[in-house]
Amino acid sequence: MTSRSYPERFRSVEARFLLMLMIGATALFGRTQQLADAPFRIGIVGLVHDHAQGFLGELGSRRDIELVGIAEANPDLVARYATQYKLPTAIFYPTVEKMLDATKVRAVAVCSSTFDHKRIVEVCAARGVNVMVEKPLAVSLEHAHAIASAAARGGIQVVVNYETTWYPVTQTAGVRVNEEHVLGDLRKIIVRDGHQGPREIGASKEFLAWLTDPVLDGGGALMDFGCYGADLITWLMRGERPVSVTAVTQQIKPEIYPKVEDEATIILTYPHTQGIIQASWNWPFGRKDFELYGTRGSLLAPERNTLRLRTSDGPVREETLPALEGARRDPLDFFAGVVRGEIKPDGLSSLQTNLIVTEILDAARASARTGHRIDLAK
Repeated sequence: MTSRSYPERFRSVEARFLLMLMIGATALFGRTQQLADAPFRIGIVGLVHDHAQGFLGELGSRRDIELVGIAEANPDLVARYATQYKLPTAIFYPTVEKMLDATKVRAVAVCSSTFDHKRIVEVCAARGVNVMVEKPLAVSLEHAHAIASAAARGGIQVVVNYETTWYPVTQTAGVRVNEEHVLGDLRKIIVRDGHQGPREIGASKEFLAWLTDPVLDGGGALMDFGCYGADLITWLMRGERPVSVTAVTQQIKPEIYPKVEDEATIILTYPHTQGIIQASWNWPFGRKDFELYGTRGSLLAPERNTLRLRTSDGPVREETLPALEGARRDPLDFFAGVVRGEIKPDGLSSLQTNLIVTEILDAARASARTGHRIDLAK
């Protein structure tokens, strides 16, 4: 091509080079924009956790997130979910390995038993696939450390999904306490989570089979709902580990839950703060609420959108909070942002926070078993 093929201003060698850079930059921008606009491709591993229903219900109405594969070995579950959510049978695979190899997906949401989290993360990490697991992270600190090691080797992100992370009151409380310091120094944190019991509220037989198994879930109510409090307190304490953990568990309904505890109270001590976690399958209704007390006031979160703030020199002020917006409004948006590198995987969902959560839960089980306070190593 001669210089006459170019406009007058691009006839010099330098100008032609500049033109090529402009063309390349335009093409690169177009490709980058296509990637940003393309649906986030995700797979689901396991359907034995009833929270899978929430993901499938949400994905059915989304165009920005595309479900490309589901790994599930139970043919009855496959048939049920395929019918209920009108899913093509071609997206179901009998193993996580077959699903990952066929779809080349970059991210999966895990709805398996907690015991299986370790194996699934290791399989995904070997293929460079990012993982979001349902709470809690692991059945034991040994499994949690194996998950962290696999994630580091594979260069992947592992995040943990807690329903309460996406409550407006949770995010607002974090801002009020750790950024605005409206309560002064925290002195007491009380977290209550649970419901009437998984069988009582109609959990599926597949969910109950592992949720009430001390090996597959790591315990009962202590693991199922104690993890919420351990996660929230660790986050509010900015990642500080407690000095000690004391726990009491009970089996109030052994005829329903013969293998695991259905009631647990955990006390976390810090140098100047105390955390109390009340996890139960015996509440008269479902609840996920907390109370924070500091040197200058209190903050109560009785509902997901309700916050009650009282300072030492004023009356109670109640706020009804708007829904969250942006990438931190729900787990799928958050996970997509983390995988794309748009969001730092910090806070309540982070692997680092949940390693501490697992340490707390391990200590709580040991305390309940032995009847003694467990002092954590420095």
